[in-house]
Amino acid sequence: MGVIKCEIFLDQMPITASNFIDLANTGFYNGLHFHRVIPDFMDQFGCPYSKDPKSTRAGTGGPQDGTYKNLKTGGTETRSNGGNIKDEFAAKISNEPGTLSMANTGAPNTGGSQFFMNVVHNNFLDWFSPGESKHPVFGKCVDKDSFQVMVNISKVPTRDDCPNTPVMMKSVTVA
Repeated sequence: MGVIKCEIFLDQMPITASNFIDLANTGFYNGLHFHRVIPDFMDQFGCPYSKDPKSTRAGTGGPQDGTYKNLKTGGTETRSNGGNIKDEFAAKISNEPGTLSMANTGAPNTGGSQFFMNVVHNNFLDWFSPGESKHPVFGKCVDKDSFQVMVNISKVPTRDDCPNTPVMMKSVTVA
């Protein structure tokens, strides 16, 4: 459907950004499908089970437990309990259109590899807003064409929020 170019906020969100960069650099995201897309809301991606776009487990997985390097501090970060990282509530960046935000189950420290691309301002998902949803933003698309691809993905025909025709992320690269 097109290319999405994003800036990752390593300086502001080093734990979450380093996790994403590590997964991208190891090819984790390559060949996965968007498993949840909702018009006027968001596109969700990053579950390893979505390699099979018809998997009923899509949306429930994460990376393997292990460690990765915090690219800002040089320290070691941990993925545990199903590939989850600790919540990072550092920078107050709102879930505005075009931003990348860490998905989670709603419980603390349950983000891993899944994230979503906001296509509208979803400020009710901000970690610093009132309410239960706490989704930290760790990046943003850098141009109108990239944002338009995000919007186009959100508008594909779906059944139960899953695209009827699979939408694959061929590769994620970090430059």
